[in-house]
Amino acid sequence: MRVTDRLRRAGAVAAMAVVIGGGGVAACATSAGAPAVSPNLPAAPAAGPAVSSGAVTSYAAAVRAVLPSVVLVRTAEGLGSGVVLDRAGHILTNAHVAGQATRFSVQTADDRAPRPARLVGSYPGGDLAVVKAEDPAGLIPARFGDSSKAQAGDVVLAVGNPLGLSGSVTEGIISATGRAVVEPTTGSTTAAALPGAIQTSAPINPGNSGGALVTATGQVIGIPTLAAVSPRDGGQAQGIGFAIPSNLARDIAGQIISTGHVTNTYRAALGARIVTVTGADGAPAGAGVVTVTSGGAAERAGLRAGDVIHKLGQAPIPDSATLLQELAAAHPGQQVEVTITRAGQERTVSVTLGTLPGT
Repeated sequence: MRVTDRLRRAGAVAAMAVVIGGGGVAACATSAGAPAVSPNLPAAPAAGPAVSSGAVTSYAAAVRAVLPSVVLVRTAEGLGSGVVLDRAGHILTNAHVAGQATRFSVQTADDRAPRPARLVGSYPGGDLAVVKAEDPAGLIPARFGDSSKAQAGDVVLAVGNPLGLSGSVTEGIISATGRAVVEPTTGSTTAAALPGAIQTSAPINPGNSGGALVTATGQVIGIPTLAAVSPRDGGQAQGIGFAIPSNLARDIAGQIISTGHVTNTYRAALGARIVTVTGADGAPAGAGVVTVTSGGAAERAGLRAGDVIHKLGQAPIPDSATLLQELAAAHPGQQVEVTITRAGQERTVSVTLGTLPGT
């Protein structure tokens, strides 16, 4: 299945993939469980499940609770959504919504006029960014739930600004949790990997990126980021979208707010630049090592430029995106067996994965 970011804006859609993708990417990805939330952000409620049980005939109360905390984020190139983190005016969004911009306008559903905002920091490798409203007066921080408690079958709402329609809400369920989703970008930028992504059937449309995936009790448990498209015709696949878990998103945001960058990515790294290698028939034939990082996991294990990776553990590696996806399910310090070919000879090497550097 291929995934595309249909969330930021109509008319400027970047190709993305869950399993198959081409081009050069940095072969490093995530992660070991849900990190602790940074102390400088409001604490999530300590009691109660992530999602309430029982029959519900209306979600109006949940929408009223979260809507004031979801903002429209606009740049010169497009628009998306964001979630208010604190009363100082920090707003969490996707890195692809922020793009290359450093100045923004943000607006709640109740604002009569946009508020100027600036970039605090961006983490493209995890598709997260923080912006700060210059005038935070009246901004209401969102209530966050514990995303580790989310489970398939829970009812969720996607709140954002699809197609610029401020304060829109769609409803669905959590279809799966723990998805390792690879989000290759266009051009020469490094691919992003979303560890432990929440899959949802709640409709996600252009402009929802960076908004809120909300429980039936009005708690934010995810940041909607990707919608799936059909590999056959390129049309949007109905009922398949992905959100970054709120526990991870809040921790990364807390690091950005505290230091201006990410100091702990929680992501495993092979320590090599990888590209997809094609065979004589033009089909993907493995992940080729272009360079290795000095002192990194690949170099320590004896991998070198020119090696072609065919397996990570027992998982076949037909291309670079699949390698990134498999690494997204690993964690720093984990030892894995890597099957390669070198000068036409197959061999297996043991690699102890490192930690992806921060920004």
